[in-house]
Amino acid sequence: MALARYKSIVDDYATRIRSGKLRPGAQLPTLRKLMQERGIALATASRVYTELETHGLVACEMGRGTFVRDTSLPRGLGLEQQTLQSGAVDLIFNYPCLPGQDEMLREGLRCIASSGDLDALLHAAPQGGRPHERQITARHLRNRGLRLPAEQVLIVNGAQQALAVTVQALLAPGDILVMDALTFPGMKTLAQSSRLDVEALPLAEGKLNLPALAALCKRRPVRAVYVMPTMHNPMGTVMTDAERRQLAQLAQKHQFLIIEDGAYAFLAEPAPKPVFCYAPEQTVYISGLSKSVASGLRIGMLAAPPVLIPALETAIRVTSGNTPSLMIALACLWIESGVVDELEVRKRKDARQRQRLARTILQSCDVRSHPSSYYAWLSLSEGVRAEQITAELAKQGVMVSTADAFSAGTSAPQALRLALGSIPLDSLANALRKVQLLCSY
Repeated sequence: MALARYKSIVDDYATRIRSGKLRPGAQLPTLRKLMQERGIALATASRVYTELETHGLVACEMGRGTFVRDTSLPRGLGLEQQTLQSGAVDLIFNYPCLPGQDEMLREGLRCIASSGDLDALLHAAPQGGRPHERQITARHLRNRGLRLPAEQVLIVNGAQQALAVTVQALLAPGDILVMDALTFPGMKTLAQSSRLDVEALPLAEGKLNLPALAALCKRRPVRAVYVMPTMHNPMGTVMTDAERRQLAQLAQKHQFLIIEDGAYAFLAEPAPKPVFCYAPEQTVYISGLSKSVASGLRIGMLAAPPVLIPALETAIRVTSGNTPSLMIALACLWIESGVVDELEVRKRKDARQRQRLARTILQSCDVRSHPSSYYAWLSLSEGVRAEQITAELAKQGVMVSTADAFSAGTSAPQALRLALGSIPLDSLANALRKVQLLCSY
């Protein structure tokens, strides 16, 4: 009887939400009020809301209550790529691409086609790349402040695979992985699918909360910490040298692994040394060319201490076998010829221009960003719900991410993450004006 009663309440709410009788953003009764209205126990009331949340119909926020989701929007906007409606503007994903890059590609392919050992590109590369390719990649990482031998560098299919390889090789289900309460969605999803025990730390000024991490390490056996010290995504913050040293000291004291994500680090100039430099025996550094060059060039770079390289090579073999030889050849050609350096300089300038535009248009909003980043974090006013804003913007042809996509904690703040790098400046300006009209105080 109790089961039937509980299911009937869930079905009643689900029907009213899907039919529109309960509109997006509507607040449901408190648990106590639900108990009184329906004549049920606390455990049953809690179970009702938990199941509704599991089905993506409501959002339960600690200290605030339970709210109806907008079911017309993809849950957690930003976790998965969606096919945009015709004419829609994408402020969800960053695909920074500059004028003239298509001609760079033509020239690069012509150079490869006229090279002497073209037949080699028809054969699979070794796990992590051929020795000379790893050497070229190691030289490129000097731009990030890393000076490593080629033997400590591996080439993979993008930074996301580098993260997956690291998790598969070095972590096991049930291991405790620490990350920020707001973090990169790709790592959050990877941790969940790998059945890791995620500890989400509240941010401190938009950065890794080092005091909270130190306290956690005293309570639990932390296995790894995922960190974006340079150009945190989505907050755009940069940890100081002192903070990096402190993190390295904690890793050495408590013997945990640091997974350092440098995907957007090229945008910071000057940038502090990577955390890897302070804890070289306990850090895996990850980067790639998707943001600095092109999203279609799926080349990732992974630097690790020598003792970890064999396990990482095995994980590469298991997950992908190898990285396409043609893609590696193109990446190495562009690194050696200076194309990558040129694009990084130009994209830093482009990102600064887009940030100035965003800050000018959104000056009446609560925006946090780095002057050289390709994204901005917009906190909404009290009582304004992110899902309502995203729904209205979608009607106007502007797609944005809610904080849900980036939240690794139990509840997400009412905020939007705006990707600024994928569309022409005039289209970006028009889209930001629509955001400003809906989000101003």
